[in-house]
Amino acid sequence: MKVILKKDIASLGKTGEIKTVRDGYGRNFLMPRGLAETATPGAMKAWKNSETRRNKRISVENSGLQALAVKISAITLSFSRPVSEEGAMFGSVAKSDIIKNLAAADIKVHKDMIKLPASIKAVGSFEVDIALKPEILAKVKISVTAQKK
Repeated sequence: MKVILKKDIASLGKTGEIKTVRDGYGRNFLMPRGLAETATPGAMKAWKNSETRRNKRISVENSGLQALAVKISAITLSFSRPVSEEGAMFGSVAKSDIIKNLAAADIKVHKDMIKLPASIKAVGSFEVDIALKPEILAKVKISVTAQKK
């Protein structure tokens, strides 16, 4: 089945590309979620006609995301966690903690945007990537300190 992608899909392609996918994947996953539509001749003509408007909208969106990436890169998130006498940290800093602190700074991100392979379980300074779009990355600084007793 040939489909036109309506949104960027990391494992498949970018918006506007025509891809061949398995019938079940297209009908049961992509189309119900609004990620793609069937690549009929009429749909392909409509996509070509609306290409300039779509490119203009995408460029405005990308410039807004670039500004957001600069804003995120200027932020340092601070976390305080209890530490044992041996230096082992109780608890960790997870994606949900990062999302809550960014929300307090009026920045809304989805958990899938945060590129954190595992929770932070050590005291120190770290940098975590936030993928606003596959080609737009922001690095947020995270500082984890030992909690005072």
